[in-house]
Amino acid sequence: MNAILSLVISSGAVFTLVAIAVFGVWAVPHAFGVPRAAFEWLFGVVIPYSAVIVFFVGIIYKVVQWGKLPVPFRIPSTCAQQKSLPWIKYGYAEKLDNPVNNCGVIGRMILEVLCFRSLFRNTRMEYGGGGGIRYKPAKWLWLAAIVFHYTFLVIILRHLRFFTDPMPFFVPIIEKVDGFFQFYLPVVYQSGLLLGAALTFLLLRRLLDPKIRYISLPADYFPLFLILAIAKTGILMRYVFKADVVSIKELTMGLITLQPTIPEGISVLFYIHIFLVSVLFMYFPFSKLMHMGGVFLSPTRNLANNSRIVRHINPWNPDIKHHTYEEYEDEFRDHMVDVGLPVEKEPAPKEEEPAAAAEE
Repeated sequence: MNAILSLVISSGAVFTLVAIAVFGVWAVPHAFGVPRAAFEWLFGVVIPYSAVIVFFVGIIYKVVQWGKLPVPFRIPSTCAQQKSLPWIKYGYAEKLDNPVNNCGVIGRMILEVLCFRSLFRNTRMEYGGGGGIRYKPAKWLWLAAIVFHYTFLVIILRHLRFFTDPMPFFVPIIEKVDGFFQFYLPVVYQSGLLLGAALTFLLLRRLLDPKIRYISLPADYFPLFLILAIAKTGILMRYVFKADVVSIKELTMGLITLQPTIPEGISVLFYIHIFLVSVLFMYFPFSKLMHMGGVFLSPTRNLANNSRIVRHINPWNPDIKHHTYEEYEDEFRDHMVDVGLPVEKEPAPKEEEPAAAAEE
């Protein structure tokens, strides 16, 4: 698909979502005199509850479907020497890259999940000046990815102040560390700035790299625009259009305790924000974002490469009645003799016909 078309479709979809929230919470009540409380209940209670249900049901469905897929044999995808002969080096790097037991697999998974080790060692292909192909490291992509994921995690943990009472002890610590470089009131959190920078880099990478732009689809751009819109609405609520934090916490605590209520004083911008977050929750299990759970079910990551040590037999192989060669020859011996094929057991001589015996 054309890159411009993909970009227009994905960005247009996010603008449409914002317009839906604005139209439902603000435009319709003002234009038609419909009570705003009904739409606030829809965008503040019904849609968030539906999003959470779709999120968890979708993740469980995906994981169950992946778990049912057969893995007929070990699929080693490694960068190190497999354990074989005792005089061949098999050090710590080999134990993590090419593990032969569960301890090595756990170490590899920890580095994969927490440090994005595979992405850190990733390379990109370029054509050299002499017409040859060169492989260069892609450390900027790794840095943007790890900054994006960790800042997103920090922002989620900071938002626990709206959903817990009393607040967990680590939330104020995270807020102090996140806002240590204070130069504005209210405190500017570095996680928000870094998240925006990482998202901008990932978006520009898709737009400016011809090879990546060629293979990018609307499904690749849409999550980037959606998360950018969520971040921007959150920043606007904190630094520009001061949101009523007390009313927002009353709403969120009502959602958590299953006693929803819609307090007065919540702005339209908050409903846009929570609607976009709800869409992200519903979109998550059915998108490429689901790689968060898929990494744990990847055979190249979660299996030890011990094919030379342990014999693996498929447990789902059906019991098959084998047709031995003796049985095959007993069944087709006469035909094999007729066409001149060798047989291990010669056929019994045929009895002479009565007519031929009488002539003799």
